[in-house]
Formats: sequence, structure tokens, C-alpha cells
Amino acid sequence: MEIVHYLNSDDRKDKEKSLSKLESLGFRVGQSLVERFTKDSPRFKDELDTMKFICKDFWTALYKKQIDNLRTNHQGVYVLQDNKFKLLTQLSSDKQYLEAAPQFLAFPCGLIRGALANFGIVSIVTAEVNVMPACKFQIHISRL
Repeated sequence: MEIVHYLNSDDRKDKEKSLSKLESLGFRVGQSLVERFTKDSPRFKDELDTMKFICKDFWTALYKKQIDNLRTNHQGVYVLQDNKFKLLTQLSSDKQYLEAAPQFLAFPCGLIRGALANFGIVSIVTAEVNVMPACKFQIHISRL
């Protein structure tokens, strides 16, 4: 017999607040790390070079591997795919864990958003998991 747990509105608010806090912490850490990693480097010439830095150098420093795939529509949307994301590799691929996986991605979303913010790029970063332990980070660049 399967037990289904439904979150009441207070539990949902607490969960959203916790995820928001994790994302905010990631943002601050991302800002600090990118400042440290690039202090002696010349500025990137464009947005795509910045994204390549995030996928190669930044991700390698954090997770000991590069992002597996970077795609863009050249209109301010980038998709970074990590086929074996370290924070998800220890979780089972059962459905219950697949549904819980996005909780583990709030901090990394904040890391990316914070790193980009330090380069002057305002963005919205979301993540999705379709098959464990792979995940995709979708980055929407805000055009002011």
C-alpha cells in the first residue's frame, strides 16, 4: 500500500521559503567564487564566452567536471546539461526521488545566477530532472 503525503499550505510555504533561502545562499557563494576565479583574468568579450566559462572553468572548480552540453537559441536562453550531476548521483532513480530531485538543485541554480550577476548579467535560472542523475539548468537572460 502506497502512502501519499499531501502538503498543507503552511508546509508548502515553508518548503518554498527553504528553497528560496538555498537559492539565495547559492547566489552569494556564486558571486564570491566567480570574483575569486576571475580576479586576474581579462573581461569576457561577450555573453557566450561568459557562459563557456561557467560550463568549463566554474563548473570544474565546483564539481570536478565540465558541463556536458551547452545550447542556446541566441536570444538570451541557454541550457546547460550535466548528465551525471554529483548532487544527484547518490540518489536512487525511483520515482519518489525523481520528484524530490529539484530540491537539490536550488543551491546550484543560485550559484549560476550569482556568478552571472557578478559579470553584470541578470538572469533567471531554473532546473529540471527527467532522468536521474542528469539535470538541465535553463538560463533566461533578462534584457533591460
